[in-house]
Amino acid sequence: MDEKKWLKKAAAGDAEAFEQLVLQYQTAVYNLCLRMTGDPEDAADMTQESFLKAWRNLDSFQGNSAFSTWLYRLASNTCLDHLRSVKRKPRLSLVMEDEDGEAQELEVADPAPTPEEQVIALDEQSRLKEALQALDEEQRQILILRAVNGLSYTEIAEVLALKEGTVKSRLARAREQLRKKLQQTGNKSTAESSKKQKGGGDIEL
Repeated sequence: MDEKKWLKKAAAGDAEAFEQLVLQYQTAVYNLCLRMTGDPEDAADMTQESFLKAWRNLDSFQGNSAFSTWLYRLASNTCLDHLRSVKRKPRLSLVMEDEDGEAQELEVADPAPTPEEQVIALDEQSRLKEALQALDEEQRQILILRAVNGLSYTEIAEVLALKEGTVKSRLARAREQLRKKLQQTGNKSTAESSKKQKGGGDIEL
């Protein structure tokens, strides 16, 4: 059965049809929520809440845009409401100890990377997440929709109820801010690495 038929049945109250939609989109919605909140538990809660909202409001979906676009809008706004309500920056998601016994952050991905891939990408992932979480909520939101969910400018405009030109300009500003944050974390990492090398006891991965 295709998505349109699932939607039609779900709108008529067919819970099994809606479950098929959940199965189709749950990974994408969870990934969006994870990168918005920075915490697996919060992401799971926001994912569940987003699908509950979708189920309760399915009759309001007119089909003028793709169902995925409508669903991402629900999920994105749900995460923003959550972040604003708790008034805090997203927590780090997963932590592991490196060879020096220091806590290091791991990126959560789906499918999950192997331990070898996690170690190799640890520094880059940590820097990217740190920089991403340092952005304001709206900048993080628009970057995630573009880079993580792969939405087009038109789709992002539909999700955020913006003009396409506004989306492009906001994305440009968000990318510039992310670039600056990455440079800052990069300089910090370089400085810390130099101190370690001067001490003569640590090896940079």
